[in-house]
Amino acid sequence: MEPRAFYVAGRPAHGEGELTVHHPYDCRAVGRTTMATPDQVEAAVAAAARVAAEAAALPAHARAAALDHVARRLAERADEVARLISEENGKPLKWARAEAGRATSTFRWAAEEARRFSGELQRLDTDPAATGRIALVRRVPRGPVLGITPFNFPLNLVAHKVAPAIAVGAPIVVKPAPATPLSALLLGDLLAETDLPAGMFSVLPLPNDRAADLVADPRLPVVSFTGSGPVGAAIRRAAPEKHVTLELGGNAAAVICSDWAADEDLTFAAQRIATFSNYQAGQSCIAVQRVYVHEWIYDGFLPRLVAAVEELRTGDPADERTDVGPMISEDAARRVEAWVDEAVVAGATIEVGGRREGATYPPTVLSGVPADAKVSAEEVFGPVLVVARVQDDDAAFAAVNDSAYGLQAGVFTHDVRTAFRAARVLEVGGVIVGDVPSYRADQMPYGGTKGSGVGREGLRSAMEDYTEPRVLVLTGVPL
Repeated sequence: MEPRAFYVAGRPAHGEGELTVHHPYDCRAVGRTTMATPDQVEAAVAAAARVAAEAAALPAHARAAALDHVARRLAERADEVARLISEENGKPLKWARAEAGRATSTFRWAAEEARRFSGELQRLDTDPAATGRIALVRRVPRGPVLGITPFNFPLNLVAHKVAPAIAVGAPIVVKPAPATPLSALLLGDLLAETDLPAGMFSVLPLPNDRAADLVADPRLPVVSFTGSGPVGAAIRRAAPEKHVTLELGGNAAAVICSDWAADEDLTFAAQRIATFSNYQAGQSCIAVQRVYVHEWIYDGFLPRLVAAVEELRTGDPADERTDVGPMISEDAARRVEAWVDEAVVAGATIEVGGRREGATYPPTVLSGVPADAKVSAEEVFGPVLVVARVQDDDAAFAAVNDSAYGLQAGVFTHDVRTAFRAARVLEVGGVIVGDVPSYRADQMPYGGTKGSGVGREGLRSAMEDYTEPRVLVLTGVPL
């Protein structure tokens, strides 16, 4: 098994030591690479700084062509890409295919946005003193970007750093998660096929403890990080002068409102919640973690939810029938097991699940959980769902807001007034009506409030984060 190359300033390279990637399900080796040396890191950052002006001046058609190429090649290699994601991350093939498809869409959307990222004209003659003046407000790159990505979406979350950077003409240095670097390296292969200038991108496998030097480097004025809250907070403290965007996760909640009471409604909600509390073994920052149900429909909903969870097939991610695969490691599964055990000691009831096998933790539903238990108050990042009774919509919305996080929430209601009230009062970045909080379209603004981070992903939103406005005022123009 030959080690995969990584990329320094757009060129393949090998470093020192060996990083072997193991399948989370059976621990077999699925790929190898090496770690970038300090000299290679310096070369990558220096190249990004040198090429920044050239990159910013790239015409829209050149940036869009590179993005279109990557989208096309991802589509051509979709099955290979999905299998690589599944092998290094452990997610079932069905979800790995979905991620590969989303990454294709992410690059396609970026190409489209690159073509229309044109700026805005403003008449200034609204004031007599400005007669004959007009302003062109354009956005220009802040400079090279440092993108730090997590293990749970090893391709698409890299795409959400890389694609908007290329779209605006900003060089990017990517540090993928050490547990899942292979998908990022494959993306580097595809970027290397384009005509982007040398230095426009680097993909550097590094241990997490070497990321601090990159965060501190003044030649990388933008830091885009997706990962844990404590690490994100440390990055923000370490780089107060930089433009930092943080997507830090959450403990997403779904509300079953009183008007969502028909049998078919409850069955639909139960199936959607069962699927999307477990679809990445719960390792998604918008996986459903908390469910608040009106007390008069709770007894009709809970058995449906338990039945839907019991129907999920847990096992080998390579099996086409598998719904839920392993967690990223046995240590991660042990942590979830400890949190569930702690909740049970505090009075919670396990309705289904709760027995770990190696790195696999089964889909688990808990009731009677104290509000301050970790499985309710913190981000489980595992296949665990907490269900609670509430008296009315106001109590449900208050419970959703009683959280250190605020990423997305799902509100099951048919009442448009309830939907708008939820959007007004819920302290989250997005409210999904009629479905789970796990819905995300790659082009829409995505991010949260409170402990869920700052800034937004989604192509246009990230492009705005990577750029700053520059105003050109023309004088003596006959308007």
